[in-house]
Amino acid sequence: QVQLVESGGGLVQPGGSLRLSCAASESIFSINFMGWYRQAPGEQRDLVASITTGGSTNYADSVKGRFTISRDNGKNMVYLQMNSLNPEDTAVYYCRAIKWGMQYWGQGTQVTVSS
Repeated sequence: QVQLVESGGGLVQPGGSLRLSCAASESIFSINFMGWYRQAPGEQRDLVASITTGGSTNYADSVKGRFTISRDNGKNMVYLQMNSLNPEDTAVYYCRAIKWGMQYWGQGTQVTVSS
C-alpha cells in the first residue's frame, strides 16, 4: 500500500507562489500515474496536474502556464510549483497515485490565497 504525505500548503497573497510536495512511502519508479487534485468547499475534487512514469504531463486549463508538476524518482517525491496564485486557487490540494490499478490519496494540504 502506497502512503502519500503532502506538505507545503499555507496562506499566500495573490500573485504569490507556493511549492507543494508529495512524499511517497515507496519507490515511485513503479507508480504509473501521480497527480495533484484540489477541492474547494462545496465543490468536487478536480485534477490540477498529473505526471506519468515516462514524464508526460497534463494540466487543467485554469493552471496552464502557472503551475508545474515534477517528480524526483530518487527521492520518491512529486512536486507542484504554483506561481501567480489567485483566490480561485484556494482549496485543499491532494496527491494521488495509481499503481497497478490501485489508487491512493494523501490527506491533503490547505492552500489559501488571500490578501
